[in-house]
Amino acid sequence: MKHILIVEDEDGIVQFLKQGLEEEGYQVSAANNGKAGLELFQSTKFDLVLLDWMLPKMTGLEVCKAIRTQNTKTPIIFLTAKDTVQETVEGLKAGANDYIKKPFSFDELVERIKVQLRDQPENEILTLGPVEINLQKHQVTVNKKEVSLTQKEFDLLHYLVKNKGTVCSRTQIIQDVWDIHFEYDTGVIDVFMNAIRKKLNLKVDEDYIKTIRGVGYIANDEL
Repeated sequence: MKHILIVEDEDGIVQFLKQGLEEEGYQVSAANNGKAGLELFQSTKFDLVLLDWMLPKMTGLEVCKAIRTQNTKTPIIFLTAKDTVQETVEGLKAGANDYIKKPFSFDELVERIKVQLRDQPENEILTLGPVEINLQKHQVTVNKKEVSLTQKEFDLLHYLVKNKGTVCSRTQIIQDVWDIHFEYDTGVIDVFMNAIRKKLNLKVDEDYIKTIRGVGYIANDEL
């Protein structure tokens, strides 16, 4: 299930979008100011952001720029009454993928979201420091030496590396890797992470997958 973040300070619009998007099969979270929206984005994995331009505490433009310093892939669609060419260009330069003017057709917004969420061909080889994941061969190596992982260990490692640089929450991991969409003990993730770390046998100072206490995990090349 794709997870969409709405950052919008008008409650009526938030409720309208949340209800409509959930009926379309999306998981939806919302924040009513720019600062809260950025903090939520940084603590949870999202597949797309719907971002209002005029927001309290941080403008949509500031939020967009802040997101792009950490994440270059997650699509961002501006929802705004601003429609001059200069403002449109400013939003796109800040890193937005699309731009829709208020008031807008919900059906048009859904189609724009679908365009942004179309699956892109995934690289056959993913890397994390000395770790290399060959998706075609279903093979993991560390410093060119093959490591044997179970299917679920492979799936979890692949998921974290695919989302490298983004914090993956425990809830999101359980939903996306285990396909469990109800309340469940996420402690199972720790068991698999311990097994993965042991098998990768990285040096003490090579903590490429960090635990974010109380939230989840993040894979990052920067130690």
